[in-house]
Amino acid sequence: MRVDVLSKEYPPEIYGGAGVHVAELVRALRGLAGELDLDTRVHAFGGPREEAGTTSYAEPAELAGANAALRTLGVDLAIADGCAGTDLVHSHTWYANHAGHLAGLLHGVPHVVTAHSLEPLRPWKAEQLGGGYRLSSWVERTAYESATAVIAVSAAMRDDVLRCYPAIDPDRVHTVHNGIDTGLWSPRPAPDRVRELGVDPDRPSVVFVGRITRQKGLPLFLRACAALPPEVQVVLCAGAPDTPEIAAEVTGLVDDLRATRDGVVWIGEMLPRADVVALLTQATVFACPSIYEPLGIVNLEAMACETAVVATATGGIPEVVVPGSTGLLVPIEQADDGTGTPLDPERYVADFAAALVELVSDPDRAAAYGRAGRARAIEAFSWEAIAARTVEVYRGALGAG
Repeated sequence: MRVDVLSKEYPPEIYGGAGVHVAELVRALRGLAGELDLDTRVHAFGGPREEAGTTSYAEPAELAGANAALRTLGVDLAIADGCAGTDLVHSHTWYANHAGHLAGLLHGVPHVVTAHSLEPLRPWKAEQLGGGYRLSSWVERTAYESATAVIAVSAAMRDDVLRCYPAIDPDRVHTVHNGIDTGLWSPRPAPDRVRELGVDPDRPSVVFVGRITRQKGLPLFLRACAALPPEVQVVLCAGAPDTPEIAAEVTGLVDDLRATRDGVVWIGEMLPRADVVALLTQATVFACPSIYEPLGIVNLEAMACETAVVATATGGIPEVVVPGSTGLLVPIEQADDGTGTPLDPERYVADFAAALVELVSDPDRAAAYGRAGRARAIEAFSWEAIAARTVEVYRGALGAG
């Protein structure tokens, strides 16, 4: 069985959780090649890659300067053509969904979609894409409603898919969680490297890792950090802002925080995995203040590094973080307009701050949560099991076709 995996992100060009998911899934699927007679190929946006079985696609020169969504669709046309000879296509995120939809029609093969997030639940992307947001929404709806099968990365994501796209037959929507490579993500103390990154390994720290986007809740987290004890460092591995407006908002909040405390470290560039592992290993607490998170692979990465987690009780996060065992969950009441905005942001900020303070003030408890988190990551979220479950979905889609 030949499966073509379609993605905007693929190593070395990864900037979000969906890209991590694709890279790890492909690695695990290729590990099953001999056992299952599986030929996994990748079609990805970006510059040339030397990896066997992987083809890269640059944006068409004719669309240079066009709306970003139109440039994406130009790449999708080339990818659809490149899928000739496959038995099944599997697309990830709206960027590649149109390529999968067209490839399925053009080559007469099943199209499987993985739901990492949903455009109707990210209306702030209109700030980033302008009219392109209407295009991305149309692409996603068309692909999902036409797909042979949809994979949701959490049970909460499955509920969102069926709520946003009620025309989809529920029997076509399957839950297959994100995973984690607990060999690559494991505790690795590196105090000297942590110092080089500007963090004091001998002081407690709270670490945030994520893009600067509305869904990650970074402005809310920065407000909560004002309540932390003065000895606690705030470490932000945060870059790739969606818009100049949110970049300016975060910069202002960081400046405000630095005016009242030391130990506020902001690393704006994407760090190699080894550096992120070093920071997570050294951290007292990992913070995930997301207001929209279908699963939250960053929580798994932190747990695998034996770091306690404080996260929002939203989306698929409660399927990963076990309160009172691997971390703490912060309740949130959210607007039902698709933005996920807290109805009472001050209460949410206060609750998030209280949870952070509770754990950084009890390092032994935080360490115990970290150990339990790694055990849970190993037991429930291995990529090998997730790849095997994904292949089951492929076989069902081929049977349906």
